[in-house]
Amino acid sequence: MRLVSWNVNGIRAAMKKDFAQSLQAMETDVLCLQETKAQDEQVAEALASIEGYHLYSNSAEKKGYSGTAILSRVEPLSVQYDMGIAEHDQEGRVIAAEFEAFYLVTVYTPNSGNGLKRLEYRQQWDADFLAYLQDLEKVKPVVLCGDLNVAHKDIDLARPKPNYNKSAGYTQAEIDALDNLVAAGFVDTFRELYPEAVKYSWWSYRAGARANNVGWRIDYFMVSGSLRGDVQAADILNEVMGSDHCPVLLDLAV
Repeated sequence: MRLVSWNVNGIRAAMKKDFAQSLQAMETDVLCLQETKAQDEQVAEALASIEGYHLYSNSAEKKGYSGTAILSRVEPLSVQYDMGIAEHDQEGRVIAAEFEAFYLVTVYTPNSGNGLKRLEYRQQWDADFLAYLQDLEKVKPVVLCGDLNVAHKDIDLARPKPNYNKSAGYTQAEIDALDNLVAAGFVDTFRELYPEAVKYSWWSYRAGARANNVGWRIDYFMVSGSLRGDVQAADILNEVMGSDHCPVLLDLAV
């Protein structure tokens, strides 16, 4: 089963940038999207020409902001939206699709913001989200994917020192939260297969960052420890254009 996750930075914009061709080329069974920046009906309208997939979307109350979606060739056994926590459920950030062997959770983790003004909220989110994942794991294993808005180690961003504890996505609090996910048994599939690989999934639009590969690895596929042996391939598809993020991929033997 091939799974792909992609922060598209606006699904309507992405559709004007060869999204359909990219989807076809990736030959994925399930595509998880973050930052759709559209209401549910607008997501459906934007993707109306895409055939062969069941569509599930979760939009923010604020229009043109955040939002997630799942396109799946296989109809899930069930789909649930959000975490069931009012303060977290206004921005369309979580979808969980249940398949035979696992839950697939796509997430667009809140950014801590300029000046780290949302870091305190982010810390609460991270704690609550881990508890949510652990509740799902009581039923069956979990595959987690999405824009986690954090680089885990120095290897995961081009300029770690000037960003550490200064920039959203590379504060110790955010790093600690990802450490907590790993401590809870979740496996970072790309890093598991490629411990020393330098590859990024997001680049600023400023100063030719992508052309110069001044990037961050903030998009992940993580799996419950019990699925570690089913990981056949994990990759970062940094040649795929159309967003400031590129897709990330996971092949599972299930």
